[in-house]
Amino acid sequence: MSCELTILMPCLNEAETLAVCIRKARRFLEENRIGGEVLIADNGSTDGSQEISRAEGARVVDIPAKGYGAALIGGIEAAAGRFIIMGDSDDSYDFSNLMTFVTQLRAGFDLVMGNRFKGGIAPGAMPPLHRYLGNPVLTGIGKLFFGSPLGDFHCGLRGFSRDAVRGLDLRTTGMEFASEMIVKATLNGLKVTEVPTTLAPDGRSRPPHLRSWRDGWRHLRFLLMLSPEWLFFYPGLLIGFCGFVLLVALTLGPLRIANVTFDINTLLLAGIAVIVGAQAVGLAVLAKQFCIANRLLPPSARFRSWADRLSLEFLLAIGGLLTVAGLIGIAIAILAWREAGFGNLDTGAMMRLLVPASTALCVGLQLAFTAFFKGVLGLAHR
Repeated sequence: MSCELTILMPCLNEAETLAVCIRKARRFLEENRIGGEVLIADNGSTDGSQEISRAEGARVVDIPAKGYGAALIGGIEAAAGRFIIMGDSDDSYDFSNLMTFVTQLRAGFDLVMGNRFKGGIAPGAMPPLHRYLGNPVLTGIGKLFFGSPLGDFHCGLRGFSRDAVRGLDLRTTGMEFASEMIVKATLNGLKVTEVPTTLAPDGRSRPPHLRSWRDGWRHLRFLLMLSPEWLFFYPGLLIGFCGFVLLVALTLGPLRIANVTFDINTLLLAGIAVIVGAQAVGLAVLAKQFCIANRLLPPSARFRSWADRLSLEFLLAIGGLLTVAGLIGIAIAILAWREAGFGNLDTGAMMRLLVPASTALCVGLQLAFTAFFKGVLGLAHR
């Protein structure tokens, strides 16, 4: 019988629960007459997990690179099945009840996620920190950043087409592998759905490998790094726009709102905001180009069209105009100082000249440097 399904379990010292997980998985295959295998991706166990796996009829592949993601990437490469269903080997997921995953995979979906919040979480199966803060927040961020339709980003029980997921070029070696798979599947237009699944307390007597704050931060960090728009562009645009509006208003004179007067101190902060905003927007373009060139993100026709218009020469021309404008402003200030015998000047008047001029100079130079960096990235890609 051909191998249709590989049930893949990452393993690192899971001797307490591994046997029962393998038995459930093999029983599922037998009872539903599915040609398949149980594959254990062992990540360097020292408690005899490998021997237990083989004794229970599972195939073992040794993965020397450490980490949850590394074990799964190695397991996916070694899998013989057309479809793969992966799940933790701590007996928290029910490997005897996987038919909903198989049905959706056979229907043509590339990724079928389990949703524990729809299927049921047994008392004590998920810490309150994960259930009410970690999972909802990170899932919400994933839905906002990437438009994912899924309601449980971090469910460890999921099925997928082996060829489709291999084509995503997954790279993360830690727990953030769970997020990478969903993000790249969504961005690459794979057919994605979810099915209810249950979560039970794991059967181990030792603490889990997961570390809440460390691994939560790694997930959040990954989501941010794979979304240059939300990490750089939108914050930079907001900061730069607000700074620019204040800069223009305060260059003309003090601004009084209610009983509060904004003057040259705020003008200085506004100039800084424009510089920071411009830098962030530039970083967004560079990060997006880098991610696409290195297959971290899929190609985007819209970004390519927009980025092509921002040629090195065009950006240099804009940067040059801003730089010249800034230098002219600074030169005017120096001339005014000379006329005053290089003595004291009206601080307010000088600040209203020097802050906009210095801001234009800094943004112009930033733009010129960004233009050349963008050109270097393009050259390297070609």
